Amino acid sequence: MESSSDPQQQHKNPNWLELPRDLITTILLKLGAIEILTSAQNVCSLWREICMDPLMWRAIDMHNLGDLLDIPYGLEIMCRHAIDRSCGQLVDINIEYFGTDELLKYITDSTSQLRRLQLRMCNNISDEGLIVAVRKLPLLEELEISYCSFSTDPLGTVGHSCPLLKSLRLNNKGSLRAHLECNEEALAIAESMHGLRHLQLFGNKLTNDGLLAILDGCPELESLDLRQCFYVSLGGNLGRRCVEQIKDLKLPDDSTIGYEFDASIEDNGSFDEDYPSGFSDIDLWSNDYDYDFSGGSDLTDYEDPYWDY
Repeated sequence: MESSSDPQQQHKNPNWLELPRDLITTILLKLGAIEILTSAQNVCSLWREICMDPLMWRAIDMHNLGDLLDIPYGLEIMCRHAIDRSCGQLVDINIEYFGTDELLKYITDSTSQLRRLQLRMCNNISDEGLIVAVRKLPLLEELEISYCSFSTDPLGTVGHSCPLLKSLRLNNKGSLRAHLECNEEALAIAESMHGLRHLQLFGNKLTNDGLLAILDGCPELESLDLRQCFYVSLGGNLGRRCVEQIKDLKLPDDSTIGYEFDASIEDNGSFDEDYPSGFSDIDLWSNDYDYDFSGGSDLTDYEDPYWDY
């Protein structure tokens, strides 16, 4: 008997094109938008048909490594095309590095159902662009703003415009430089986000006063990440209150293992010696990119439309 008819051999070498549709869909949903649009949908007509289904695009993950100069296609054009495919059903989107005011407006003009918005290293989105966007997102429950260059102004708008907000990730690079304390973000959170349950403030410059305001203003808070918040000192009554009020508490000097961004610390050697000098060798990301991939046209069908933009 030939090996090709051997049941064991066939089991070891399945025909991926003959998998059940539901299983193919499950596999494709685990891919990011970039992988689907540049490769997966071109495998065969069935895969392409599945990739055109709006339900495939309720969550759009534009995760990328930030090596924008090495990417030969327009990420903003690709993102707009993915949004179009969602047909207004988009509820979750992650943008890294290439976000712009225009793209954020395109997202919020395309759906009012967004529950989760992740903005990472998006230095081409302005305060005004974010403010205009969140005013159109009354159902937003989760917001991440990591390593962006926004001021405090949008946070108040987020709190007042998104009453269902339960999770906020406001991450930055930890600093050991002296006299950089700032409680503006903490106060904006405390004054407008009373329903928060999960708050990550990695590398924030708040002090004990800002932390106390958050504890008072966010009574439903269950988890709080204060890693590399070096201007907070959790001794005495404040430390005891944090332990009693917060179920999942990460302290300023806790390990950064598992943190998905660059955990290196800005240090000019002028901070008090009482503070730790560093906790992690993790260096998965860089915050040195500032490229603008704005513009582009809407596409309805295509053959490798993202190349050479």
